[in-house]
Amino acid sequence: MQKFGNFICKHRKLILVLALLLLIPSVIGMKATKINYDILVYLPDDVETIQGENILSKDFDMGAFSVVILEDMSTKDILSLEEKFKEIENVEKVVSMADVIGTNVPIEMIPTDLKDKFYQGNSTIMLVTFKEPISSDMTMQTVETLREITDEHCKISGMTATILDTRDLSDSEIVVYVVIAVVLCLLVLELALDSYVAPILLLLNIGIAILYNMGSNVFLGQTSYITKAISAVLQLGVTMDFAIFLYHSYMQEREHTHDKDSAMAVAIGKTLLSVVGSSLTTIAGFLALCSMNLTLGKDIGLVMAKGVLLGVICVVTILPAMILELHGLIEKTKHKEFLPKFNGVKSFVMKHYKWIIVVFCILLPIAFYGYQNTDIYYNLDKSLPSDLASVSANDELKEKFNMVSMELLLIDKDVPDYEMNAMLKEIESLDGVEWTLSASKITGSSIPKELLPADLLAIFQNDSYQLALINSKYEMATDELNEQVTKVNEIIKRYDENAILAGEGPLMKDLVEISNHDFNSVNTVSIGIIFLIMIMVLKSISLPIILIVGIEFAIFINMGIPYYTNTILPFIASIVIGTIQLRCNN
Repeated sequence: MQKFGNFICKHRKLILVLALLLLIPSVIGMKATKINYDILVYLPDDVETIQGENILSKDFDMGAFSVVILEDMSTKDILSLEEKFKEIENVEKVVSMADVIGTNVPIEMIPTDLKDKFYQGNSTIMLVTFKEPISSDMTMQTVETLREITDEHCKISGMTATILDTRDLSDSEIVVYVVIAVVLCLLVLELALDSYVAPILLLLNIGIAILYNMGSNVFLGQTSYITKAISAVLQLGVTMDFAIFLYHSYMQEREHTHDKDSAMAVAIGKTLLSVVGSSLTTIAGFLALCSMNLTLGKDIGLVMAKGVLLGVICVVTILPAMILELHGLIEKTKHKEFLPKFNGVKSFVMKHYKWIIVVFCILLPIAFYGYQNTDIYYNLDKSLPSDLASVSANDELKEKFNMVSMELLLIDKDVPDYEMNAMLKEIESLDGVEWTLSASKITGSSIPKELLPADLLAIFQNDSYQLALINSKYEMATDELNEQVTKVNEIIKRYDENAILAGEGPLMKDLVEISNHDFNSVNTVSIGIIFLIMIMVLKSISLPIILIVGIEFAIFINMGIPYYTNTILPFIASIVIGTIQLRCNN
């Protein structure tokens, strides 16, 4: 360790030059890294709903779709707008009731059951399908183009529109809260350390490590917007302790020697010995997330484990070089530490430790009960501002047309129309199902099949499958919709054992079930891995148990408080909070 420290001190100028040069590829890599804003793509490929999405994309050229709400538009204007939409490269099909009735048939002539589905007052809807998947750059660009073409009479709903707004909102806000985090950290460090310049150097060092981490994400291909949003702040919080430890060790060694290089070499060695156990447990805890079936865990785990490793490397290489080069400035800006030593707290704990254990035993079941019963929501759209264009469109679709979540049924093409209609009638009898629609139902109405546009029929059938739309009034990722999806699956399997129920509702149901299982299993694996590493580092069995119990108790309190305050948390909060506290407080 001493030799390594001496090497860093001797070549500090070279290290700083290399550190600055490495920022160039880091920034380029950061710009080149694709950010994924669709959390559903992290579901496993072998899930039946994902297979259904693949069939929709491959066989129906329906990678995604949007429902456009049209207000105060004549049939002639709607047909004109359709032609404009069809000229867009990624648009596959555009259909509305205007295609069926044309410009000569009055709306009153449409069968009531169909008219109620597609017309509400002065509003009607248009279905636009896209070739590319929901979250592809091409599809999001297409939705932006649709918005540019349309005016105040049109609103574009759907998951792609929501993802697009999520991207814009996330990109605009991430810089704000990173700056807030840096300012707050700087304020605390200025109070806690004995120099006005030292905190700036510590933050610069971690900022470099963060840029290295974000730039190297390019080798992963892509990362989620959630990972992008939390990784910088998490890395800042996790690795700051390492930087503070090095600085304090250096200042303590300076009290015993006037040779700053010798003092720093010793401080580097002490830092490596002290943080190796903590960093190993933190890295191992994050890597445990890679075992999740929901590959969002792998996304967060790899990025954060890499971030901790890069943070440690920067703390024992770049930070010492910066401190040594700016040693004079640090000395000139010395001041008295403003934060108290908290000796009173230490004395109180030592004196009243028995009572503290009693309070712990009393609070533990209360905290655990709250932790177990905290409500969680999985539909992240709920956290979006109501004034976003996509949220406004989705709300209007819900209020006027009772279209909240859409399920897409894929069934064998050889299932006869009478069986198809019988199955759909059975599905419509379920609570929450507003209506169903298929080619068999349309041709079974008073509209002859010959009058239906080819684009409309192509949406509902091909050489292998028939497609049916199932509209539910239940919100996505709710217990009601998940139960409804289960019942629909039971019905369709009786008519065709290979039938698949796809769409956002079934996908969200899989997300709920898989993430619930994953979070529980990963926490268990993480605790086991961290416990084993702590045994090796601390050479004790009882001490790791005490430490893990203390950390888990803190997690129970933190995650249990929302239950007692009637606060509902997004599901991602459980993985983020658990990750931070379990991996970073050991």
